[in-house]
Amino acid sequence: MNTPEDSGMQCPRPIAEYPRVLLAHGGGGRLMHELIERIFISAFGAIELSARHDGAVVNLDTGRLAFTTDSYVVHPLFFPGGDIGMLAVNGTVNDLAMCGARPLVLSAAFILEEGLPVETLENIAHSMRRAADGAAVRIVTGDTKVVERGKGHGVFITTSGVGIIEHDLVIAPSSVRPGDTIIQSGDIGRHGIAIIAVREGLAFETTIESDCAPLAEPVMRLLNAGVEVHCLRDLTRGGLASALVEIAETSRLSIALDEQVIPVREDVRGACELFGFDPLYVANEGRFVAFVPSRDTERALAILRGVPVSAEAQVIGTVADGNPGLVTIKSVIGGERLVDMPSGEQLPRIC
Repeated sequence: MNTPEDSGMQCPRPIAEYPRVLLAHGGGGRLMHELIERIFISAFGAIELSARHDGAVVNLDTGRLAFTTDSYVVHPLFFPGGDIGMLAVNGTVNDLAMCGARPLVLSAAFILEEGLPVETLENIAHSMRRAADGAAVRIVTGDTKVVERGKGHGVFITTSGVGIIEHDLVIAPSSVRPGDTIIQSGDIGRHGIAIIAVREGLAFETTIESDCAPLAEPVMRLLNAGVEVHCLRDLTRGGLASALVEIAETSRLSIALDEQVIPVREDVRGACELFGFDPLYVANEGRFVAFVPSRDTERALAILRGVPVSAEAQVIGTVADGNPGLVTIKSVIGGERLVDMPSGEQLPRIC
């Protein structure tokens, strides 16, 4: 059995030894995954961490729960299509959904910078309430701290969430099988481009809005219909590429993609060309991939296309045995190239 190294399709790896934390350690790419592996998984030792999922599935005598937590440090606080409050709620709801759980309740902790306008905080709080109502969850507890002026960039938010698992499936990279179909729920790249356009003061012919949205509804519809979902992953930091590489490496299988069928809006593609970005690596906040057996592909597509947030669902690739951890993509001109995690920070602070 060939490995990626044997195939000659290996990209240079970043130097892992850094004496200080870099922005790239939070960017969703290779450095962040190495940091998690070498520091947190090694130190904490919990078996749930070894699943390398968006949240932890906890087995109780009465059933299974999913638990997740995430922090949001986006700049600017308000952007086309959303704001940091909406992002914090939807991001945690989506992490629970990717575990196959129905989201129930959230907590919210705020680190506020001295001098933050109270009106700004009020707008963020109301946005969080609207997002929670839209995702059918409640924010039931939290915490607030204030730091000195210049130490907090306005506001940072940490949200945690609990969801209930109402099925017997194990939805994780370990459940991916050869022959699985990979379905992408919609176009990619809008969130990252929306953030960078506002940050750099750029205007396009059309306003590119973030795709920030809750993803529990399409996931619950798949599960309630009996689709045998093997794995789910939302495409946040590091984009589609990082998500698929992580799944391929964890499952010890290979993934083949077709670039021609991966949905990317033309204005987003044009912006990526302007900035020198690859859409595969640009962050999203309302998109996910689902790994399902080939026999369930058409049924899964029909279900996803019946929900507005996943109406453009498309098959983008397949899973195969051999070359464990390898992700390749067939280009629009028929060539093939390796897809790897980014080494550095492409878009700082997009979530």
